[in-house]
Amino acid sequence: MANAGSALRGLYAVTPDERDDARLAALAEQVLSARPALLQYRNKLAGPQQRRAQAGALLRLCRAARVPLIINDDLALALEIGADGLHLGRGDGDPAAARRALGAGRILGVTCYADWERARAGAEAGADYVAFGAMFPSSTKPGAPPAPFALLGRAKAELRLPVAAIGGITLDNAAEVIAAGADLIAVVSDVFAAPDPAMRATAYRALFQRPPRRALVPQMPDAAP
Repeated sequence: MANAGSALRGLYAVTPDERDDARLAALAEQVLSARPALLQYRNKLAGPQQRRAQAGALLRLCRAARVPLIINDDLALALEIGADGLHLGRGDGDPAAARRALGAGRILGVTCYADWERARAGAEAGADYVAFGAMFPSSTKPGAPPAPFALLGRAKAELRLPVAAIGGITLDNAAEVIAAGADLIAVVSDVFAAPDPAMRATAYRALFQRPPRRALVPQMPDAAP
């Protein structure tokens, strides 16, 4: 399994809702040339057969690039194609059950929105990283409530897991999110819709070349905002 055991830090590229299989593969190949930390397959428009075909094609590209492929919200598909991991949102399955099904060698991520208790429960269930968002207004999920930056630093300090940030992140604001404590920057549009996806992914990777900054951990109540 390529890189699955390595530290999770860097660009977390998330595929757009793309119906054209060849276009999706071509875009992914460009992004993978920049060696993101992870590639997540997410397509809410495709049916089961197309999702299986697209995920299989992406897995082959990821194997060649030595980048782990994470499947969004579909444990059965992740297991069927032998993907490197699974990402679960709210209502997409029990993280503890997914951890047992995936085994210890695959990556499990959990979306926590702005919910601290969900993050703590995900860590206890065996998640390899927790994700918070939306950090900024997002075109992918326009109705997503905002997540305070303070959650990133708190999770990093208390859960001792890599922390992902998602939602409205661009090259202009990504450094701010990294400084707040994010180990992974999850991006859809600003990478895949860029005029040159490979160049844009490379620019994100450069943000992580310097040593990680120690995040400040302000006092926060246990209840979610």
